[in-house]
Amino acid sequence: MKLTNIKDTEAFFKVIDSCTGTVELVTGEGDRLNLKSKLSQFVSLANIFKAEESIPELEIIAYEPDDAKRLLEFMINQ
Repeated sequence: MKLTNIKDTEAFFKVIDSCTGTVELVTGEGDRLNLKSKLSQFVSLANIFKAEESIPELEIIAYEPDDAKRLLEFMINQ
Protein backbone atom coordinates (compact mmCIF):
# COMPACT_ATOMS: atom_id res chain seq x y z
CA MET A 1 0.00 0.00 0.00
CA LYS A 2 1.18 3.51 -0.69
CA LEU A 3 0.86 6.10 2.01
CA THR A 4 1.20 9.74 1.08
CA ASN A 5 1.64 13.06 2.85
CA ILE A 6 2.24 11.74 6.37
CA LYS A 7 2.38 14.86 8.51
CA ASP A 8 2.43 13.44 12.05
CA THR A 9 5.42 11.12 11.98
CA GLU A 10 5.25 10.42 15.72
CA ALA A 11 1.66 9.18 15.40
CA PHE A 12 2.64 7.18 12.30
CA PHE A 13 5.34 5.32 14.22
CA LYS A 14 2.94 4.71 17.11
CA VAL A 15 0.60 3.01 14.65
CA ILE A 16 3.52 0.96 13.29
CA ASP A 17 4.47 -0.03 16.85
CA SER A 18 0.89 -1.11 17.56
CA CYS A 19 0.85 -3.49 14.59
CA THR A 20 0.96 -7.17 15.52
CA GLY A 21 2.61 -8.47 12.37
CA THR A 22 5.50 -7.46 10.20
CA VAL A 23 5.32 -4.07 8.48
CA GLU A 24 7.92 -3.42 5.82
CA LEU A 25 9.05 -0.32 3.95
CA VAL A 26 9.73 -0.97 0.26
CA THR A 27 12.66 1.14 -0.93
CA GLY A 28 13.03 2.58 -4.41
CA GLU A 29 15.43 -0.28 -5.18
CA GLY A 30 12.86 -2.88 -4.09
CA ASP A 31 14.51 -3.74 -0.78
CA ARG A 32 12.24 -4.38 2.19
CA LEU A 33 13.06 -2.96 5.60
CA ASN A 34 11.26 -4.00 8.78
CA LEU A 35 9.60 -0.88 10.20
CA LYS A 36 8.94 -2.60 13.52
CA SER A 37 12.67 -2.24 14.19
CA LYS A 38 13.52 1.13 15.75
CA LEU A 39 16.91 1.09 14.05
CA SER A 40 15.27 0.54 10.65
CA GLN A 41 12.83 3.35 11.34
CA PHE A 42 15.62 5.82 11.96
CA VAL A 43 18.03 4.63 9.29
CA SER A 44 15.53 4.07 6.47
CA LEU A 45 13.66 7.33 6.97
CA ALA A 46 16.58 9.64 7.80
CA ASN A 47 16.98 10.72 4.17
CA ILE A 48 13.30 11.53 3.83
CA PHE A 49 13.43 13.95 6.76
CA LYS A 50 16.50 15.83 5.56
CA ALA A 51 14.48 18.20 3.40
CA GLU A 52 10.94 17.47 4.54
CA GLU A 53 9.00 17.87 7.75
CA SER A 54 6.47 15.34 6.51
CA ILE A 55 6.80 12.09 4.61
CA PRO A 56 5.66 12.70 0.99
CA GLU A 57 5.18 9.04 0.01
CA LEU A 58 5.97 5.56 1.31
CA GLU A 59 5.22 2.11 0.02
CA ILE A 60 4.70 -0.32 2.84
CA ILE A 61 3.55 -3.90 3.18
CA ALA A 62 1.48 -4.97 6.19
CA TYR A 63 1.15 -8.73 6.37
CA GLU A 64 -1.77 -8.82 8.81
CA PRO A 65 -5.19 -7.56 7.65
CA ASP A 66 -5.78 -5.82 11.01
CA ASP A 67 -2.49 -3.96 10.62
CA ALA A 68 -3.44 -2.80 7.13
CA LYS A 69 -6.73 -1.58 8.60
CA ARG A 70 -4.88 0.35 11.36
CA LEU A 71 -2.68 2.04 8.78
CA LEU A 72 -5.63 2.90 6.56
CA GLU A 73 -7.53 4.38 9.53
CA PHE A 74 -4.44 6.44 10.41
CA MET A 75 -4.30 7.87 6.90
CA ILE A 76 -8.01 8.69 6.91
CA ASN A 77 -7.90 10.36 10.34
CA GLN A 78 -4.61 12.25 10.15
